[in-house]
Amino acid sequence: MKLIEATEKDIPLVQDLAKRSWENAYAEILSQEQMHYMLTTMYSEAQLSEHLQNPNYHYYLVFDEVLNSFDGFLGYENHYEENTTKLHRIYLVPESKGKGLGKKTLEFLNEKVKESGDLRIILNVNKHNSAKNFYESQGYQIYDDGVFDIGNWFVMDDFLMEKIVKAI
Repeated sequence: MKLIEATEKDIPLVQDLAKRSWENAYAEILSQEQMHYMLTTMYSEAQLSEHLQNPNYHYYLVFDEVLNSFDGFLGYENHYEENTTKLHRIYLVPESKGKGLGKKTLEFLNEKVKESGDLRIILNVNKHNSAKNFYESQGYQIYDDGVFDIGNWFVMDDFLMEKIVKAI
């Protein structure tokens, strides 16, 4: 596995990976309407392009060298808050689960966060998403929860999680 920094030319690939992973991850959690709304707003070409133009926002594609396929992506923002990186997105397509890619991707993130000088990683995870257990197994802890209005009468009902990392 290797992580390849994404560029604007990779936007269609990120959109495809998001759709494929979300259809599996959120099928039992979100309505089709909410999933469609979130994918079309959060993963619009304009939104992704804006992220890629922000020097603190980074996207990496998860590439399986054995199968020669892209299996997911990582999106995070350094200095989101003081000394804090926000993990906005980490998604893997269903057929790649169980191969250790998620763990390796989070290890990569830890190193990138240390390089940035941030000391903490935060993320939101849906309260009904089994990924919460994965994050806990990787050293993340719940520090709060919240319900967030995302527009169009939809909300995200999330746990807020954090992990403290040591600077280099």
